[in-house]
Amino acid sequence: MKKPIVLTAVAVLALVSSGCGVMDKLKARDQLNKGVEAYKNAKYGEAVDHFKQAIELDPTNPNARLYLATAYMNQYIPGADSPDNNKNAQAARDEFQKVLQDNPNDKMAVQSLASLSYSEAGGISDMDAKLKKLDEARKWNERLIQIDPNSKEGYYTLGVIDWAKWYPNYTAARVKLGMKPEDPGPIKDKKAREELKDAYDAMIQDGIKNLEAALKIDPQYDDAMSYLNLLIRERADLDDNAEDYKKDVATADMWMNKAMDTRKIKAAKAAPTGGLTTGEQK
Repeated sequence: MKKPIVLTAVAVLALVSSGCGVMDKLKARDQLNKGVEAYKNAKYGEAVDHFKQAIELDPTNPNARLYLATAYMNQYIPGADSPDNNKNAQAARDEFQKVLQDNPNDKMAVQSLASLSYSEAGGISDMDAKLKKLDEARKWNERLIQIDPNSKEGYYTLGVIDWAKWYPNYTAARVKLGMKPEDPGPIKDKKAREELKDAYDAMIQDGIKNLEAALKIDPQYDDAMSYLNLLIRERADLDDNAEDYKKDVATADMWMNKAMDTRKIKAAKAAPTGGLTTGEQK
């Protein structure tokens, strides 16, 4: 007779434990909803507190940690070098990394880490540290493309990173040669031109290739057009003769004009049409 009583007690304990688990999940969902509401109202600090509680109540919830990381990231201000700001960036990075421990192919986590790294690079004045952070951003964007081959943002950012690494060296070389910004190319000093080409031609071509890939995915990607214009226009300065230089400049002009036209078309589509709506007609 004692054996059935023991089994019943175990069953009761299991039932109570199961009930507590269900209650915790319900409480976690409530905290998650409150966090989302605070986030929508740009109350990111409050959202962080709710998301933390949701994780404590239900560590298995796949969304709570992702939302927590995003709330931290939205408190980060690019270029603002302060302990609190850097702490938010690191907290976001840590939480996104935890998301990837459970799901290595979480697109949002990878995309956010790519964006965070690039934003941080923009606020760094020391060139060596900036280049290191840009390399970090490059790795995350390459991983993003592996997860989503149709990520136009991934290809675009890779192109922009190539430009950001090449451009300071390009302008420094022109200044050193006494060239003004409006002076046409190609660079007359053959040695300087060849040194730049040897060091950066592959980087320029890689940037162009990635921007073209972004435009293949979205032919109306005007930001990609703008950077494609820059890279081709600057590549022209490395050409060996005036004829090739003119061809590159003409191609750059085409992309610049296309970017401007595309922006005008988008702006026109986004603009209110005016007049009465159907419900306002008399």
